[in-house]
Amino acid sequence: MSAHAETKELMTPKKAATWVVAIIISLAAIASFGNAGIVFALLIGLMLTGMPISISLGLTVLTFLFFMSNVPVETVAMKLFTGIEKFEIMAIPFFILAGNFLTHGGVAKRMINFATSMVGHWHGGLGLAGVMACALFAAVSGSSPATVVAIGSILLPAMVKAGFPRNFGAGVIATSGSLGILIPPSIVMVIYAVATNSSVGALFMAGVIPGLMLAALLGSVAWYRARKFNYPRLPKATTKERLIAFKESIWGLLLIVIVLGGIYSGLFTPTEAAAMSAVYAFFVAVFVYKDMSIKGIPKVLRDSANMSSMLLYIITNAVLFSYLMTSEQIPQIMADWIIGHNLGVIAFLAVTNILLLLAGNVMEPSSIILILAPILFPVAMKLGIDPIHFGILMTVNMEVGMCHPPVGLNLYVASGITKMGISELTMAVLPWLIAMVGFMLLITYVPIISLWLPRMLGY
Repeated sequence: MSAHAETKELMTPKKAATWVVAIIISLAAIASFGNAGIVFALLIGLMLTGMPISISLGLTVLTFLFFMSNVPVETVAMKLFTGIEKFEIMAIPFFILAGNFLTHGGVAKRMINFATSMVGHWHGGLGLAGVMACALFAAVSGSSPATVVAIGSILLPAMVKAGFPRNFGAGVIATSGSLGILIPPSIVMVIYAVATNSSVGALFMAGVIPGLMLAALLGSVAWYRARKFNYPRLPKATTKERLIAFKESIWGLLLIVIVLGGIYSGLFTPTEAAAMSAVYAFFVAVFVYKDMSIKGIPKVLRDSANMSSMLLYIITNAVLFSYLMTSEQIPQIMADWIIGHNLGVIAFLAVTNILLLLAGNVMEPSSIILILAPILFPVAMKLGIDPIHFGILMTVNMEVGMCHPPVGLNLYVASGITKMGISELTMAVLPWLIAMVGFMLLITYVPIISLWLPRMLGY
């Protein structure tokens, strides 16, 4: 039988009808679990049509609220607008704007050149440089999508030109960009601190060692795959070349000092630091390096607005979906199940990881923290789990969630840069994603990794 005949056989109406019936039966089975089942059946059904996740989330909420609840329409409209009114969310467009100025103004390029001069001669040198550059950028952005944009838009084309497969570059950048919420400053940690009344300073200190460890792990995966598949290596840079690269990148590296110094000294909040970084990046790109003319500013503003609107639209619908889950007491039902089964520490942490990973399928990190932290935190305290360790555990889970479909923001941003589909990107990030899950288990069951530095500093 020919390939054409085989394809035709696979697409017969009888088989197509069988698949439709199977899907309908599956969705009906899910819906049999009460309101929670109906919500998830609606969501899965809409996503199976190929509809974007943000629209699927919004339509799920609207369908359920209009036809299966007595919530006033005014409440839905209010939530659509108040979902992005959080002060912390304002940091996203500022950091994206800063990232675009750094990218278009040549600052990010110089930071990448510095990283490349240090590790470019190793196996997969450009990939390792990407991990290093993302770690440096994470220390000033606090935003994973902004990190992916700033580093990926320059490094990915360079990697493809140098002979690296596009999948390799996309996997490196999409996963390394997640360092933005683990290496301090981190908006996700601030939200956790507010939700649980924990110490922001202790959380920031607790994120330093795990952040550096994860960067090393992601770099190791890139190195191993580059060595295994014999990807290109760059000539080793001389000491003089490294000094020149450092000198040229100093203005970009100073942004780390300004942002972190301003936050730790109390001069401004992380959101204000985002605005400062945007102003500083504009000044350096236009007046110091002069790689950008005044005429280029409108394009940067337009690009930043497009990217910000995409992310804020996803966040708005995710917040609306979170409201639906809260109004139907779905998280409370989950928490009652955990408490009712008298789980020990090991089992509770395992269930927490599974719950957070499942939540990461349909919600963005801020919503997950705001909904689940107040529910899971008291249970963790009853079991004697350290609150700072629990915060880092949740943050690492959020990192994993940003790199897997369907809501993974890093995948959407990387898709815009690489022009790759979400399914293709999911396969590209898989080796790094598996390593991140292993790292998550390490952080979960070895709390001293998170607690050593804050305890040494007296927190």
